[in-house]
Amino acid sequence: MTKRALGRTGISIAPLVLGGNVFGWTADKKTSFDLLDRFAEAGLDAIDTADAYSRWVPGNSGGESETIIGEWMKSRGNRDKVVVITKVGSDMGQGRKDLSAKWILEEVEASLRRLRTDHIDVYLSHWHDPETPYAETLGAYDKLLKAGKVRSIGASNHDASQLREALDVAKSQGLPRYEVLQPEYNLYDRGSFDGALSELASAEGLGVITYFSLARGFLAGKYRSEADLGKSPRGGGVSGYLNPRGYAILAALDAVSAKHGAQPAEVALAWVIARPEVTAPIASATSLDQMDSLIRAVSLDLDPDDIVQLDRASAPS
Repeated sequence: MTKRALGRTGISIAPLVLGGNVFGWTADKKTSFDLLDRFAEAGLDAIDTADAYSRWVPGNSGGESETIIGEWMKSRGNRDKVVVITKVGSDMGQGRKDLSAKWILEEVEASLRRLRTDHIDVYLSHWHDPETPYAETLGAYDKLLKAGKVRSIGASNHDASQLREALDVAKSQGLPRYEVLQPEYNLYDRGSFDGALSELASAEGLGVITYFSLARGFLAGKYRSEADLGKSPRGGGVSGYLNPRGYAILAALDAVSAKHGAQPAEVALAWVIARPEVTAPIASATSLDQMDSLIRAVSLDLDPDDIVQLDRASAPS
């Protein structure tokens, strides 16, 4: 498996990151272990999670995904072969998005316990916190980096102006800077990353791992009408894609899929993997068939005509 440098972190990863948001939600512990085993057997190595996964499930309190991943790594004895990406800053009961130093230094310990490890490879600010100065947040990360509890830091859900300010504060105050960006990005949702944010990430040499890389499952092609939305617990989040532009993207995916004998989800992921500004997309699976499809996407090479066809269909209006 050819790996890619994750920006300037000194970490290299395979070009597909496994999304751990489903662990403890739509994938129970046994299913999660089976998925993780198949993922690792294929030579893939980076797993994305967060302290808040999956707090939205009735009966859950957050940390369920980290706990499953930690138990899996412990049982397999493979921590040194896994790149663990997790996040801090979500509301875990404190009532707000929180990147205060106090919260980061407290919550990292909880994540380390759940993950059964002494370090996190990539620790991300999950959301922008308008109430906490960047210097305070980066100062907390500085302590964690120096203590060896975190190898690198990054930001998710930050726009270009927020990321620019955070980078400027890091430079002016001698603090560690965000080296990884995690934006929403896929064939349909292009507007928030294409342009200023993408250009900034490239200019600063940041690693980029994209989330919702299959547009909440829409790009897998199983949601083609309102009647399809009940096919999974995530179906309700797909209705906004059922419009002329969404259908044009599905038509292009169908055409390229037929040409390569691939599934639409594999083509959609291959398109993101082929973007020069992206290190790797994040995608999740809840069955071994879905996992095998994700694995196939890594080796799917789209030709220039495929890229043009998909770019035209997905170009924001």
